[in-house]
Amino acid sequence: MRELQHILNTHQFQSKATLMEQLGRLGIKAGDHIMVHASMKAMGWVAGGPQAIVEALIESVTQEGTVVMPAQSADNSEPSYWMMPPVPEEWHAPIRKEWPAFDPHLTPLRGMGKIAECFHRHPATIRSMHPAHSFMAWGRYAAEWMKVHPLEDSFGKGSPLGKMMKTNVKIMLIGVDFDVCTALHYAESVQETKTTSPQGAAILADGVRRWETYECMDMDSDIFPEIVKSFTGEIQKGKLGQADTKITLMRPLVEFAVDWLKIQNAQKK
Repeated sequence: MRELQHILNTHQFQSKATLMEQLGRLGIKAGDHIMVHASMKAMGWVAGGPQAIVEALIESVTQEGTVVMPAQSADNSEPSYWMMPPVPEEWHAPIRKEWPAFDPHLTPLRGMGKIAECFHRHPATIRSMHPAHSFMAWGRYAAEWMKVHPLEDSFGKGSPLGKMMKTNVKIMLIGVDFDVCTALHYAESVQETKTTSPQGAAILADGVRRWETYECMDMDSDIFPEIVKSFTGEIQKGKLGQADTKITLMRPLVEFAVDWLKIQNAQKK
C-alpha cells in the first residue's frame, strides 16, 4: 500500500531520462562535482527507484565529475550516549567488545536513505575510512578525496570535506533542507571555541579488531538553517522529480558559515 500511495501521489511519469532533463535545467553538467543529500520519498515514484536516480546523477556529471554523499554509520559509537534508542547499561561493555569493526563495504549506513544506500552499492563508489562519519564518492576525485579520513577529524581540514573545499563543489539538497547539510560541520570544526567529547568505535588496525577511543567534535546542526538565512550568496531553487531542490556552491557557503560562527561565538563570551 505504501508504494501504491507513492504512485498515486506522483503527478506524472518519472524516469532516469526525465531526471537527467531536470538536472540539465538545474545546471548540473559534465565535469561538475556535487555533494548530494536526497529524500527518495520527496521525489515521488521513479521508474527504477534509487538506481535510476543514482545513474541520473553520475551520468549527468560523467567520469570528469564527482558525486559525493555522506555515508555515516553513527551506531558504531560509544553506547552510553545512545538515546534513540538507548540500550541497558549492562550492555555497554559487551557492545564495545563485540561490535564489528568498521568495513567500508559491509558496514551499513544509518539514516542516510535509500538513494545513499544504493550509491554505496555501486562498484565504483569509494568510501572513506571513518567508522562513524564516513563519506563516499564516485568519479574523478573519488579516490583522492576519500583516501585519508583521520579518526579525530570527522569534518575538518584533514577530512574529505577539507579536500573538497579546495575544489568548486556544488551542494545539492533534494527534498531536504540545510539542517542536513553536512558540509557546514566543516565551519564548526575550524572554530577555536569548539568543544569535544570522548567517543569510541570499533575499527580494524593492522588486521586486528579493536575498540578505539577518540575525541569527537560536539556538533549542532540545528543552527544551520539560521546560518543560511543570513547567507547572501546564490541558492538556486528548482525541482528534481517532485522534490524541492536547492543548489549552492559549497565553498562560499562554508566560508560564510565560518565567519558567522566566529561572530556568534565572540558574542557569547
